[in-house]
Amino acid sequence: MRLKKSFFFLIGTALLAQLPASAARLERGNLVFDNVPAAPATLMSGIENYLNARQATPLGWSPGGQLLIATRFGDAEQLHLLERAGGARRQITFYKEPVNEAVFSPDSNRPGFVFLKDVGGDENSQLYFQRQGENTARLLTDGKSLNGDPVWSSAGRAVAFYSNLRNGKDSDIYVVEPAAGTPPKLVYTGDAPGWTVLDWSPDDSKLLLKKYVSISESHLYLLDIASGQAREIDPSKTKIGIGPALFSRDGVGVFIASDRDGEFVQLQFVNLGSGERTVLSAHIPWDVEDLAVSRDARFLAYTANQAGASRLNVLDLRSKQELAVTELPPGLISNLSFDTQSRQLAFGHASASQPRDAYVLDLSNNKVEPWTRSEAGPVEVSKFVTPRLTQFPTFDRNGGKFRQIPVYVYEPATPGPHPVLITIHGGPESQFRPGFDPWLQYLVNELGFVVLAPNVRGSSGYGKTYLSLDNGALREDSVKDIGAMLVWISAQSAFDAKRVFVSGGSYGGYMTLATMVNFGDRMRGGIDVVGIANFVSFLTNTAPYRQDLRRAEYGDERDPDMRAFLRGISPLTNAERITRPMLIVQGQNDPRVPMSESEQMVNRLRARGVEVWYLLARDEGHGFKKKQNRDAYLQTFAQFLLQNK
Repeated sequence: MRLKKSFFFLIGTALLAQLPASAARLERGNLVFDNVPAAPATLMSGIENYLNARQATPLGWSPGGQLLIATRFGDAEQLHLLERAGGARRQITFYKEPVNEAVFSPDSNRPGFVFLKDVGGDENSQLYFQRQGENTARLLTDGKSLNGDPVWSSAGRAVAFYSNLRNGKDSDIYVVEPAAGTPPKLVYTGDAPGWTVLDWSPDDSKLLLKKYVSISESHLYLLDIASGQAREIDPSKTKIGIGPALFSRDGVGVFIASDRDGEFVQLQFVNLGSGERTVLSAHIPWDVEDLAVSRDARFLAYTANQAGASRLNVLDLRSKQELAVTELPPGLISNLSFDTQSRQLAFGHASASQPRDAYVLDLSNNKVEPWTRSEAGPVEVSKFVTPRLTQFPTFDRNGGKFRQIPVYVYEPATPGPHPVLITIHGGPESQFRPGFDPWLQYLVNELGFVVLAPNVRGSSGYGKTYLSLDNGALREDSVKDIGAMLVWISAQSAFDAKRVFVSGGSYGGYMTLATMVNFGDRMRGGIDVVGIANFVSFLTNTAPYRQDLRRAEYGDERDPDMRAFLRGISPLTNAERITRPMLIVQGQNDPRVPMSESEQMVNRLRARGVEVWYLLARDEGHGFKKKQNRDAYLQTFAQFLLQNK
């Protein structure tokens, strides 16, 4: 392996050395390479094996017991059906755009499913209905507005969803009967962008709605469909964060994931009549994330995020006992769904060395079986690195000691010191979690990089106090965490502190730019993917339905004092302090972080003579979803690292 790696480095370095310092603008299909040098053929041959991996995501069950999954055989994920464990994946949608959100009607007399699809990553998802066994789908929405979170009624005749059709900003709630062919009916007028549908009551007379204000503030409502009246469930005098919530199958109460009673999101049951609240997950000091309730009302499944890894819990609601579920390798669990017969629970599971696949728990014997076995490409997954979780001390103190910041470390097996790539998650209310990522494995196994993935303050998963540490005027404290990390890197003998890069997408893109502003003298280069360059222009130009949601996190740019603060901390304001090479990547149709954010940074840096590679995809939005585009982006990423290391 060492000989192969050395040969790769020698050939790659020799070819890259012959490249000019700058390159012309090149258009290749929907991709625009601006000042990106031509890549050596050896680079693509080395990386493509890793990028050919695919995964499978379970989306739910048909009434007949077939499992609906999203997976990719071509350029974009599409919907497939599985008849049994290990069976053939039968494709049922065929589009250029990804289709990875869908749900079957539980009504066996009207078998069909609804799914969401946008165009070019613009996120204006439309709702479609397709009868099982047919090859074409019917558009249910207007073709222009933003629509989402479709939920079938208990009887399987109607679908409730949210839409911003009315004014392009606020989310209203609609109900449509797909088989009837009638247009959607407005059942509730929202007063903000954050309204979503969570569930139908068992008798289909009510809807469970959530109004999301921020990750730290949500409100739960019970909507009577006939009257159009909504009342808040379990209101609080203080702000609380609410995750998923579902009706109990008898309609008596609601299962809620909420941080009302402590630092972490706990699973609670609220009686709708008496208002009595019962905590069901007090024994788990971590966030509860996903919920599912069986149709026979016997089982409640939920996952807990334990320091980044998922744990599956299944509660027998009759005996009040947890099932002894077959242990799974450490990893990430998602997309819980019971079949219509309440005999099986499907979920997705991925680990650092195994792609995400669809698994099924047989509730009669508590045994777990994989229904899909996705290919990791022509690479040896036995050599994939499982990251270790450690901590580094940052600049401030907590409880009299230096605050510790968690970081996942992917480290080559070969002796160091190794060049370092810091990868920073977006959100900012997100969390790096060690799922399946062949790109990171390529960096470690083939390019010899140490990859460091910190969860700086403001990350979720560590309690609501930690989550709030970067709010408002504390925004730059998360950037200081990266500065403390650079000090820690310099003390690690296996890391080469003179060859450090930083990368991130969305808010992670802002963090990348801010790191290059504040600590650029210690960096070799930065990779900014759809990042925020100027908070003021970002908040002004992001899609109208996102503005108030983002102001709740970053501050309101319409307030003069906050506007001055946001402008002062923006990387664009301080662009003269960026002197090292940058790779900037953008989707033209991004409604979240508009293309103008990337282009103003590209222009500002180039005007000062800073080397900037710019990659634009005309058919993408907030990140690259199509395989062809993603391959080109990651190839350019690897090329940038090699040329500047």
